[in-house]
Amino acid sequence: MPITALLKILLVVAAFSALLLVPRFFRSGVSAIYRKEINAFFASFIGYVVIGVFLVIMGLVMWVFPDYSVLDSNYASLETLFSMAPMIFMFLIPAVTMRTFAEEKQSGTIELLVTRPVSDWQIVAGKYLACLALVVFALLPTVLYYITVYILGQPQGNLDSGGILGSYIGLLFLAGSFSAIGVFASSLTNNQIVAFVLATFLCFVVYLSFDFLSALPIFYGKTDDIVQSFGIQYHYNSISRGVIDSRDVVYFLSVIVLFLAATVLSLGRRRW
Repeated sequence: MPITALLKILLVVAAFSALLLVPRFFRSGVSAIYRKEINAFFASFIGYVVIGVFLVIMGLVMWVFPDYSVLDSNYASLETLFSMAPMIFMFLIPAVTMRTFAEEKQSGTIELLVTRPVSDWQIVAGKYLACLALVVFALLPTVLYYITVYILGQPQGNLDSGGILGSYIGLLFLAGSFSAIGVFASSLTNNQIVAFVLATFLCFVVYLSFDFLSALPIFYGKTDDIVQSFGIQYHYNSISRGVIDSRDVVYFLSVIVLFLAATVLSLGRRRW
């Protein structure tokens, strides 16, 4: 039903928008860092470039390239969006996060930052949430893809809305995981290019490598499925089916917390 579909769209938008309000529930230290980072993104045009690049690439893939275009497909689906977005995120999110700590170290402002009356956790949380919010800003316009495909469907509205909602939630968790990995990589070096390359490599390892490992002949029976379950792609595909399994949610939250904790430890070394 059209009303049901509209409510689901609004639910996705509300879920994404709620992320932007998260810093209000933290102490002022997190909010201050968050606002500083968001302002820096858009003051230097990084935010506009990231959002623009993502939407241009996805627009070309979704509507122009003949091998992937929805218009050339025999059925209405957003499968192209949810299969290609993780690959784009693997490069786009490290480009967003590479400056978080590497730039601070390179310019020497990291010493000023850590001496302010904010904890390492607040610094990391503020920068992480700002990076994640920028990715959410890039994702929000893609809701228009859903509306367009919904209208083009024959009959109109012939879409798996539950699967689409699950895929959006999966993308949100994926963005959160990649952002945490990127922030961690940036905390290890004072060179933004090195931070980008390292973050991209780690995202690739956590997202795809376990699928490749599971295909090795040394794994057989159910062990290959266990190996796959260590990778992000396994849980992303699971959520994309439209069923929110607590095991998938716990996995994503664990990855995020693990890399943010590692970032705090990396940042804390400067105090020793």
